Amino acid sequence: MMDFLKEINAYYEKEREIIASLDKEEINKALNCLLKHYENEDTIYILGNGGSSATANHMVCDYNKGISMDLKKPFHVISLSDNVPILMAIGNDVGFEDVFYLQLKNKLKPTDCVIAISGSGNSHNIIKAVQYAKEIGSDIIGLTGYAGGKLKDYADIHIHVPVDDMQITEDIHMSFVHVSMQILWRFLMAKEGKDAVYKINQ
Repeated sequence: MMDFLKEINAYYEKEREIIASLDKEEINKALNCLLKHYENEDTIYILGNGGSSATANHMVCDYNKGISMDLKKPFHVISLSDNVPILMAIGNDVGFEDVFYLQLKNKLKPTDCVIAISGSGNSHNIIKAVQYAKEIGSDIIGLTGYAGGKLKDYADIHIHVPVDDMQITEDIHMSFVHVSMQILWRFLMAKEGKDAVYKINQ
């Protein structure tokens, strides 16, 4: 059996260091932004490519089911990365850089929120979508890694993972989904006078 313990420990140690360096105030701002849009019954759109698209879809599940199922009203969260026919149709007929922008066009409202997830912060289709959101006046939460790319300049709230490592960046982006889900779920359950006890089927 190969001994990978050194590499395993190094990976997790690096991730712990990066987590410790995160700007927690930006995460706090993001939670308050999401809470505002929940209370106002606005739509929250999430978009990402590759592994970030999986994070976007996971966030929809955690918010629309995980948080919402025991509340009096649900979150309204939509992933622009989960409808393969729409993505393929726009990508083939128009261009891949338009796959998110065209889903937002004439639908996004100034009161809505866009969460853009991009490790590099430079994905062309992400940038085109957030440029449109900026023009509309919607709130933009950006999740990035590396140097933040162009996305950092468009995001009203920027959750930056300062590391040149895509896998650690994606790990920490996913942790934001779970941190925000748990905190908002417990807060909203308490606000309705309910016990925050998560029920799972055994």
